[in-house]
Amino acid sequence: MASASSSSARHLFSDSKKRLCDRVGVNVNNLGSVARQIVRGSKSNEILGQSIKNFTQVDIVSDYSSQNLHKMQLILQHVDYQHEIMLDSVNHMDYLKDQVTAMER
Repeated sequence: MASASSSSARHLFSDSKKRLCDRVGVNVNNLGSVARQIVRGSKSNEILGQSIKNFTQVDIVSDYSSQNLHKMQLILQHVDYQHEIMLDSVNHMDYLKDQVTAMER
């Protein structure tokens, strides 16, 4: 008797184990389906693609801005140089004015 009940208990345990494995497999497949549906529904690939496109555009604009800033710095240096020359010319004008006044006397 003990062996018969032991054999049936093993059979029940084996059957339960098999059903549990089947259920786990079904649940894993269902989770995979849910995950795929979430990815499709969220359009994350499209959003990621748009983000990359926007980042690239910002990078290009940033590069142009940097180049323009460098050009503006060069222009500022030239304007400063011209300003110094103009101030020097004004100082020479005062000297020339004094010389003309002295010549008139």
